[in-house]
Amino acid sequence: MKVPLLDLKAQYQTIKKEVLPVIEEICENQGFILGPKVESFEKKMSQYLDIPYSVGVASGTDAILLSLMAVGVQPGDEVITTPYTFFATGGSISRLGAIPRFVDIRRDTFNIDENLISSKITSRTKAVIPVHLYGQSAEMDRIMKISDKAGLPVIEDAAQAIGTEYKKKKVGGIGSFGCFSFFPSKNLGGFGDGGMVTTTHPALAEKIKSLRVHGSLKRYYHDEIGCNSRLDSLQAGVLEIKLKYLDQWTKKRQKNASLYEKLFKNHGLTEFVQLPFASPGNVHVYNQYVLRVKRRDDLRAFLAKADIGTEIYYPVPLHLQKCYEFLGHKTGDFPESEKAALETIALPIYPELTEDQLTYVVKNIKNFYS
Repeated sequence: MKVPLLDLKAQYQTIKKEVLPVIEEICENQGFILGPKVESFEKKMSQYLDIPYSVGVASGTDAILLSLMAVGVQPGDEVITTPYTFFATGGSISRLGAIPRFVDIRRDTFNIDENLISSKITSRTKAVIPVHLYGQSAEMDRIMKISDKAGLPVIEDAAQAIGTEYKKKKVGGIGSFGCFSFFPSKNLGGFGDGGMVTTTHPALAEKIKSLRVHGSLKRYYHDEIGCNSRLDSLQAGVLEIKLKYLDQWTKKRQKNASLYEKLFKNHGLTEFVQLPFASPGNVHVYNQYVLRVKRRDDLRAFLAKADIGTEIYYPVPLHLQKCYEFLGHKTGDFPESEKAALETIALPIYPELTEDQLTYVVKNIKNFYS
């Protein structure tokens, strides 16, 4: 049996008959940048997330970058975030000449440790970026309380968390901005790059709309310096179709996670494998299914021989990346992030997986530890 980490071809076959006519329509009309398709998708996203303003941009990375620009982050400013995340979180801060100030993660959720944020706030701090990693929300009540007290905007990195709920509210509308990615591997993925910025504030939404087209709301008139970061019509058309199926795909991911938990417990593997933690009362959408395991690298090699796809998210925390040597961090500065980088492995979790495939994965893990 073969179990890839992700099988986008299987998902495509289920929506092919709906997608191809939309792509053909866009090609016939030759309207590829912004326009009615993007506006329609933005409206549908706002309805789905229950957030009044959604602005399509070119990528999830640009969503973070534009949000930082919108709150006025300048060279030399500091932005608090986690070192255990995809590079775009820290990279977007650095692209503006600002300094990422890292806060270690919680051991259970892999999200930023909200209890450590206050100690990193200085007079140069201009924003806080919590990351809703793997599809589970950070502890937003505490983060918002700390940030509000310090007068700091919160930019939610929700790239892996579309549909994730924190205390019955979808993430992306809790802070000043929510930043979403439509990279093909995401729970809602396009046929290329794409992203979205969400907000509850009309003035901030207008700011993002201006910044995404070179700082211009009226063609050829520029009130500020922005960039070229527009969601294209083809991506919007595909994503609007996929959005109709997102909840059922999420339920299948959650069902797969529950089956994994049952199988791991039935096979007596919990002494070797720490299962994902789901915060009570919140909704985890399982963009990734990440275990903390013993002998991680050996296990991964063993599973590869059995044709089981896995991945490590992420093998090197940001504070130990070569490009951030100038910050002066060393091994041991953020111990929980470093442990996660050494001990975690992601298993296949996509909706189209069969029970036989999940059983095959767990049986092979059982064989490895036997």
